[in-house]
Amino acid sequence: MTITALMPVYGRCEVEPVRGDGCYLYDAEGREWLDFASGIAVNLLGHSHPHLVGAIQKQAATLMHTSNLYKVPAQANLAQRLVDLTFADTVFFTNSGAEALECSIKTCRAHHYAAGHPERYRILTFSNAFHGRTLATISATDQEKLRKGFEPLPDWFHVLPFGDLEAVKAAIDPSIGGILIEPIQGEGGIRPATQAFLQGLRDLCDEHGLLLILDEVQCGVARTGTLFAHEQYGVTPDIMAIAKGIGGGFPVGACLATEHAASGMVVGTHGSTYGGNPLAMAACEAVLDVVTEPSFLAHVNEMATRLRAALEQMIPNHDHLFDSVRGMGLMMGLKMKSDSRAFVNHARSHGILLVAAGDNVVRLLPPLIIEEHHIRECVDKLSAAARAYEPAVAA
Repeated sequence: MTITALMPVYGRCEVEPVRGDGCYLYDAEGREWLDFASGIAVNLLGHSHPHLVGAIQKQAATLMHTSNLYKVPAQANLAQRLVDLTFADTVFFTNSGAEALECSIKTCRAHHYAAGHPERYRILTFSNAFHGRTLATISATDQEKLRKGFEPLPDWFHVLPFGDLEAVKAAIDPSIGGILIEPIQGEGGIRPATQAFLQGLRDLCDEHGLLLILDEVQCGVARTGTLFAHEQYGVTPDIMAIAKGIGGGFPVGACLATEHAASGMVVGTHGSTYGGNPLAMAACEAVLDVVTEPSFLAHVNEMATRLRAALEQMIPNHDHLFDSVRGMGLMMGLKMKSDSRAFVNHARSHGILLVAAGDNVVRLLPPLIIEEHHIRECVDKLSAAARAYEPAVAA
């Protein structure tokens, strides 16, 4: 037998963390890495945050799981808290971002079905998007690396160029029921939508009776300096998927919707065995306790300003490698002039963990609790890695 016990679907690197503390990860030998990946924007309070750990420990000793056949007070309490903090009137809890997107898609389709328009089943999406790895969510992107081996896929989505409002206008026909977009594309290369584009999508949805679905799985929960990225655009969605940071490391997600958008979500239309379990709810409550403190978002914005300035100051020293900085808040991208994945691999040997993205961008997604000394350490390690790096020469 040649296959490994773990199904070999990941190209795993050499790092083997067994312990985390704040903004650092450690392996069994005690080697240390500055973690500016945060589990891909998940560990927003860093590792082993005492309030989050304490909440999980307390709940684990009380009640970890019960069925959604019963009322779950922790779900109702957290749902009300999210409703009070957002545009939404109702919430469905999931275990992941992909599940939150599945629920969002079903909510959109159920809305039109309930309104007597089952023909409005298709959703407009955008090039280089990443919405998850279920069959539905890989159908929502044009990325070949996600779709390859799984076609033919459902014809539920029409993928358009990101940022092209005229293409959106031309694509709206009687089969279209909604528009799905990441306000800031993460895996696609830290590409924020422009104000005009996102507002234009909202206006088209209002004009044609479509639902605007925002994927804030990566950019949501304080990552960009506001609780959710769309707040900075002044654009309100009908449906929003969140996950990653909301659990601070515990697997949980949610679909948030207005009463109007959720009109088709009635008893029997959706469900989840584990979704909304008390342990997950406790983790989310602990995260919200921290990120809704008045000083927290101010800290995120201050650190974001300092990190951007430090990176921009670093670029001229290595302008053969680095081009520019992009992104919002602490969802930042360093555009490279060569393969970003190769540089991310190289940087690990200099003690820093980063994430590659499309368009040859290095993602910097640090815990939101970083301080100025972490920024200095980040730039020092990036500079050391850059000095020792020799990009591969194209054949």
